[in-house]
Amino acid sequence: MNVLVKSAWGSDDPTKAAFPFLHANALAQAGHAARIFLLGEAVSLMRDPVATAVVPVAWSPLAETLRATIALGIPIHV
Repeated sequence: MNVLVKSAWGSDDPTKAAFPFLHANALAQAGHAARIFLLGEAVSLMRDPVATAVVPVAWSPLAETLRATIALGIPIHV
């Protein structure tokens, strides 16, 4: 299955901001082709200082999740 995960959530809500990456990672690990499309405030998540500062509730910091997303080869469109 091909899945596009879209998000506009930014650093003001760290948990929601991390969801597209967490969902795409889970989909890719399950064998699906996932892509992430970021718009609006979510674009700022691609900056290292922002990704490092975003820590969702009950999940790893976004910077760690983002490294996994990149390692899985998931395309991220901004």
